[in-house]
Amino acid sequence: YSLLVSELLAHLRTSTDAPLRASCRAVSQPGMAILPSTTVDVVEGCRLPVLRKNQENEDEWPLAEILSVKEIPGRKLYYVHYIDFNKRLDEWVTPDRLDMKKLQFPKKEAKTPTKNGLPGSRPSSPESEVVRVAGAGPQHTPSRPPQPQAQQKSIPTKTSLPDFQNGTARRPMPNQPGRKRKQPPNCGGTDEDSQDSSDGIPSTPRMTGSLVSDRSHDDIVTRMKNIDCIELGRHRLKPWYFSPYPQELTTLPILYLCEFCLKYLKSLKCLQRHLTKCNLRHPPGNEIYRKGTISFFEIDGRKNKTYSQNLCLLAKCFLDHKTLYYDTDPFLFYVMTEYDSKGFHIVGYFSKEKESTEDYNVACILTLPPYQRRGYGKLLIEFSYELSKVEGKTGTPEKPLSDLGLLSYRSYWSQTILEILMDLKPDNGERPQITINDISEITSVKKEDVISTLQYLNLINYYKGQYILTLSEDIVEGHERAMQKRHLRIDSKCLHFTPKDWSKRGKW
Repeated sequence: YSLLVSELLAHLRTSTDAPLRASCRAVSQPGMAILPSTTVDVVEGCRLPVLRKNQENEDEWPLAEILSVKEIPGRKLYYVHYIDFNKRLDEWVTPDRLDMKKLQFPKKEAKTPTKNGLPGSRPSSPESEVVRVAGAGPQHTPSRPPQPQAQQKSIPTKTSLPDFQNGTARRPMPNQPGRKRKQPPNCGGTDEDSQDSSDGIPSTPRMTGSLVSDRSHDDIVTRMKNIDCIELGRHRLKPWYFSPYPQELTTLPILYLCEFCLKYLKSLKCLQRHLTKCNLRHPPGNEIYRKGTISFFEIDGRKNKTYSQNLCLLAKCFLDHKTLYYDTDPFLFYVMTEYDSKGFHIVGYFSKEKESTEDYNVACILTLPPYQRRGYGKLLIEFSYELSKVEGKTGTPEKPLSDLGLLSYRSYWSQTILEILMDLKPDNGERPQITINDISEITSVKKEDVISTLQYLNLINYYKGQYILTLSEDIVEGHERAMQKRHLRIDSKCLHFTPKDWSKRGKW
């Protein structure tokens, strides 16, 4: 035995395989926390602090997971996801930004049979395991509206939905060893896991055209940004998320898009040649609103399929909270544009289902990055509710909302409701009265969203056996300051829109 040990030590001294030596040391000294950086082989799944700049341009070292490693001439690059940060901050980093002293290797899971008696296909990362445990729970059926008592949190609860594609629901199939389900190409995504309830009962099928994306089948490819840069008109955009553009275009330094038809091209020369043949100077479809330089175009996903699919591909670069497949037939797209002498330039858009059983008036909504923080997001939201008023319905955006979407909607709901409350006049010297239903009918905001907003603003109080709304001076002053900054508003007189009855299939 001692002879074998001495031979092994002699072999380690003479071996030039650095990664092998590092792994042997790690095995022989399990309590060791610091490994020499020259001998450690950082692999996918490792976690360690990574240097980045925060919003104040200060250095910070958040924990990050290595998703991919690639070698370029002279050095290695690591694609990292910062734990507890949004995926849009993921990036390629150089080795000098890695803190190798706190390197955590991925844990190997023991092979245990699943409840079907079959072994699992692949071990998951610690983060995805935590998300799966948190996502499991009792099923919430969309057909039952939540009670006001359940609206203590303003953030919408997660709902579990079945896999859905091309207008038909599919029963979820169990994973089988050695076999991966084919993932259809995305045109929007969600940050929430969609799973069946913990008691094994499948969720109620939704007979609608879009869904919260099922992240349980994400692979490493869809977790990484695949487009470096997009040139759209006079803007160059850095994508935030993966988008299923053709594989051969993902290796290009810049992807060129025609800003009018959104066709993707591989080079500037191809774009210039395309522009000589492209006759569009505005989105296809009907212009239903124009005031000043702002216009809205209504686009039918069935009649303008190519444009709608190209719009979905562009939107997926900046949306990770919805999934919209290539079947755009069940959707209407409302594109907001800004006009100048060269044409109508896309600013943002929202999509909605032609028929929604859950009263959704928005499926996906996006303001392109060059136009963000300029009031266009609230203008899109206001326009969606203006359409709901014409239709005589109350509406709500499809849940769950992204972090930026939730902020925008919460701000819009707050300003809209406070505007109504502050305009109320006393009746015969008594305090003005209004009901939740009144607010919902005036604004077309769904009753549950009104209640959650009032609770978020902490306006509801119980006094002498009845609920009252109390407006403090701070809330009033804050609302007045916010409204002074809000210059862009929808003028209902400029809207020329006639709703259609999409329940008649001939309208499709």
